[in-house]
Parts: sequence; structure tokens; C-alpha cells
Amino acid sequence: MAEPRYVDRIDSVEAKVEALSRALATGDYAVALALADSIKDGVRAEAAFASAVPLDGDADAHANWSPVSGLPIQWHAWIAGWTHFRIVTVTAPDGRSRDHEPVDIEVVVPVAMAASLARELRVARLEHSASGTSLVRVVSQVYSETRTRGPDPVRRAHLTWSVTLDAREQATFVILVGNPAAELPRDVTDLTVSGEGSALEIGNAHHVASLSAQTGQLERLRYRRGHGLELFAGGEGHGEPPHIDWAHDYLASDRFQKFRVTNWDACPNVEVIRGPIVTIVRRWGFPHSPLHPMFPASRMFVEVRYLFYAGVPYFVKDGRMEATRDFSLNYLRDDEWVFSGYAFTDQVWVDEDGVAHEGAVPPEHADRMWGVGFFHRDSQDAFVSLRLEHHLEPAITRTDGRRTLPAMHHADAPALHYPGHGQLWSRWALRDDPELVAGDRLVQRNAYLTAPYPPDEGASQIGEWVTRFRNPVVVSQYPSREAGAVLFSTLSGDHSDTQASAPPGRLATAGEETTCALLKQSMWDALHDLQDDMFYTVDANLAGMGYVYDLRMPDGLASGRVEVTFTMPHRGRPMYRYLANPAVARLRQVPGVQDVTVVPVWDPPWGPDRMDDDTWRAMDFPVKPPVSTA
Repeated sequence: MAEPRYVDRIDSVEAKVEALSRALATGDYAVALALADSIKDGVRAEAAFASAVPLDGDADAHANWSPVSGLPIQWHAWIAGWTHFRIVTVTAPDGRSRDHEPVDIEVVVPVAMAASLARELRVARLEHSASGTSLVRVVSQVYSETRTRGPDPVRRAHLTWSVTLDAREQATFVILVGNPAAELPRDVTDLTVSGEGSALEIGNAHHVASLSAQTGQLERLRYRRGHGLELFAGGEGHGEPPHIDWAHDYLASDRFQKFRVTNWDACPNVEVIRGPIVTIVRRWGFPHSPLHPMFPASRMFVEVRYLFYAGVPYFVKDGRMEATRDFSLNYLRDDEWVFSGYAFTDQVWVDEDGVAHEGAVPPEHADRMWGVGFFHRDSQDAFVSLRLEHHLEPAITRTDGRRTLPAMHHADAPALHYPGHGQLWSRWALRDDPELVAGDRLVQRNAYLTAPYPPDEGASQIGEWVTRFRNPVVVSQYPSREAGAVLFSTLSGDHSDTQASAPPGRLATAGEETTCALLKQSMWDALHDLQDDMFYTVDANLAGMGYVYDLRMPDGLASGRVEVTFTMPHRGRPMYRYLANPAVARLRQVPGVQDVTVVPVWDPPWGPDRMDDDTWRAMDFPVKPPVSTA
């Protein structure tokens, strides 16, 4: 049978589920297991297509951006090569100073304005001096870039950078986009990451975290000051590898067994985002039984992320635990840490008003704690969990209107000495045999401080951190019709300067200069001549498929040297030279190119968002997840 359409070339998830039922009914478990794997692949494909669906308001994306001709003429030479801008302001609502506070915004750009947000977005801060107001580029990071299809297509991405503010200061930033010659930034900060999969070592100037190759849990945390304290959990645990982070888990309703993410033999699903501002490790799946897979329960979904930032003495963990069916459990823990070696001498806790206290928790606060931790009076080492968000989002009430919601507990059982373990706290968020309804969702966000705990000031400093986290900076994005007014107000406001001044140097690197634009376009055109010939009847060229992430000219036009950042569509095809070598040969034929080297990468993973519209149509990909009746 012919396969003229995309839906003819695949088997839908629904069709696979039907085939799986037949295989189970006939006892063909080999086919059933293969189908189960293929169902997961089908869901991944549908998830990839989801970002192609246009959203309301996409047609207005142009209104958010202004031509750079609207910026002061003194800045034009510095921003040469970029075509559009928008204005963003950042303020602290509590009027307190901030140091390296990360901000994260979603940026939406018309496809016609930029070929790659990862390459083309830049952030500059307005800096004031006696000679005037100029621009200074700040390190930024673009991640999770997607694009829509159809009319008025747009690109979306997260854009993040760090902000330092004096008390009661407002910072103004210019976001720039639209330079076809732009290259992937290679910014360096104190945030580093090494390793593959979930076996990562992530560090900044304050600490280094080591994640488990098996589960992705945080195994060890080393401090980068003083004697270099290393937090770890030793011993045999309960048979699983030891971690310092033991959440999440729940005990079955009849106390028969625990289901734990620390029982994973490998992360069921893992996504890693690396960058100079934030590295995010996201994992999700169902906790495993100690006798997995003989008790394959799928009633409590768990999603958890670690977020490690540049320049700050903390990291963040957030996530959700969601019931996928009605069921009862005995108790549930969602924040449990264990430390061997007795690194701390005292405990500290935070009440619901954000005030930190040293010593034992009074009985009247035993169920209302919004932070807990340990510190050492002499070494000043500390590790403190600050609970920024912790609540239960109930599913729709039963049709009869009668339901008692499970009680949420914000308490811990902190212990400086717990026999057989060491020092620990364990938040039992749900207890006493709660009944859950499909869709009940427990949401949390915690910040973990590794800052020093100075004598007589440690508790008050924790209180300052609580205030900061409860009052994050406010980011305001202005559409183009307001950008001029905001910029004029900034230039002529409460500053000694009354005009813009020319920034030193250029925003563009050597290879991003406007003089390189024609050669860059010739190279991209040349890559359209090369096919991924595993597709026999359609134009699946390297540029259109999006396998090439970057064309870099380190010396500009001076040497003709080119670096190609290249990927393959998935790890089942690791022999990148199969396609990269022809690309090198073809690029060397472009006048002005002398030498070509290839840098193979898997990060970020390739996805169909990288395809151009011609290739998308050639594959007959849908604008929304397909449904096949086959």
C-alpha cells in the first residue's frame, strides 16, 4: 500500500494500544513489550508536534518589537547587525538590593525576524555615567526554543540572565534580535556542568553538586570554601544507592511497601538544559516498588527539577506529585535529606512569617514549618531548605459534592542524630491514610541555601533570604508602542546624564560583523545542496533539516576559518561524519572559506522545531498532533 501522507507512514498511539491489548490477550509478551516502547516513542512524537500549534496572539508578535533605528543614534554602531529590539525593566518590589538574581522571561519573535533565537538574541543593560547613558552586554541564555507553523509563525524561547540591583534601583535592558550572521554565544560564568545523561557534576563558586548516574538524585554536595565540607549519605540504605536527597516516595495504604524514585534503575525520563546562567535537570515518571516490576503501580506521577544557577549560594528544586487514579496511601514524603558524618551541630527552622529560629521546634509550630536546616557553630557551614511553595491543588470535586480534602502538612522531623542514618529531616506532607482523587496535585518549590552561617547573624540572614525569595524581582516587558516612552524616561530621568553616549567596541564578534553576512548566507545556501540520503524521495537537506546549529568564523573574514556546530537527529545515529564530512567538503568550495572544522554536539537535542517550512511540508508533518484511525 502507498504511504502518501504522514498519517499513513506512522501507527498512531491509539492503534498501538489496540495492538498491545491483542498481544497481551494472546500471550505474546515480546510483541507487547516492543509495542509498549513504541507507544512511548509515539507520545514523544506527539509532544514534539504540540509546539507547532499556533496560539492566540501570535499574529501580534510583531507589535512587541521595534526597528533598531528607534534607538539613539549614538548606539547604532555598537548594535550594527541586529534589526529589532524591545525594552524590559526589572525592579525589586521590596526595595532591597539584589545580587545575581536570575530572571526568566518568555520571548516570542516572528519567524521572519530571526532564524534562530539561540544564535540571535542578545541582552544589553543601560548603564549611566557622567558622560551619558550607554549599553553594556550582559551574559544571557536561551533555552527551550520552539516554533509554530501555519500563518503568522513565531519562535518561542526562554531567555534568562542575572540581575544585580542597588536598593530601590530600576534596571532597564534592551533585548536585541534579528542578526542572520549571529553565532551561538560562548559565554563563561562560574556555572559549570560536566557528564552525560543524569550523571552530572554541576558547580558554581559556592558549591558543587554530584548527581547519580542511576537515578539523577543529588548524591553529594561539596562546598567551595574553608575546608571544603562534603555532604554525603553512606551505608547500604534500603538496598538502593545512597543519596543526600531521598524524596520523593509514598507508603502504600496498608503499609505493605514504599514506592520511591530512589528505586529507579535508570531515570524513566530525563531532560537536561545546560547554560551559563542556569542548568536544569528534569526527571519524571512513576516511583518504583522495591520488587519492581512485579508491582508496576502507576497511580502517583512524579516530576522533579533541579535548577542550578550562576553566582548564588543556593539551588532550587521544584516539582509535582499527581494522582493518576483514585487511590489511598498511608503517607507521602516530598522533602527528605540525610547526611552522614555529623557535619552540623545545631538546627534552624523557619516559621510561617518567614522568621528563622535556632534550636528545637516548639510543639505549636511542629506542623507549620516553612524552612528547616542544620548549621555548625564553629565552621559556619550550613544547609537550609526554604519552602517557597507547598500546596495541594485538588481535582474537580466529585459529582455528589461531598469530599474532604487531604490535610497538607508543612512539618518535618529534624534530627541531629537519627540512629543508623545520621542527620536528617523528612517532611511527611500527606499522612493518616489520605484518599486521593485522580488529578489531585501536590506542588512544591524549595530553595536550598549553602551560604555561610555566621555567629549571631545566621538566623537573621536566613530571614533576609526568605524575604528575597518571597519578593522576586518584577520583570516588565513593553510592546513597541511603549518602548520609546520607557527609554526616554530612562535617559532623561533621575540621572546626571541627559543623553545617550556611544558604548565602546561592538556587540558583534568578528564573525558576526555585517561584513560576514554575505559569506555566512553563501555557506547556509551551500548546506542546502547536501542530503540526508536516508530519505530517498524528498528534499531532506542538512540546512533544512536543522542539523547545523552554528556557523562560526572566529577570525571574521581574515582567515577564512569556519567552525560548524553539528548534530544528528538522534543517538541511534552517532556517526556524525557520515553527514558532516560531505558538509565540510561542500563548504570548502564556497569562495572565502579556507578551512572547516566540525564540533559535534548532542545538546540541545535535535527536534522538528529546527526544520524549515519546506522540509516540514516535504515530510508532511502536521500542524497539530495527528490522529490516525488505522
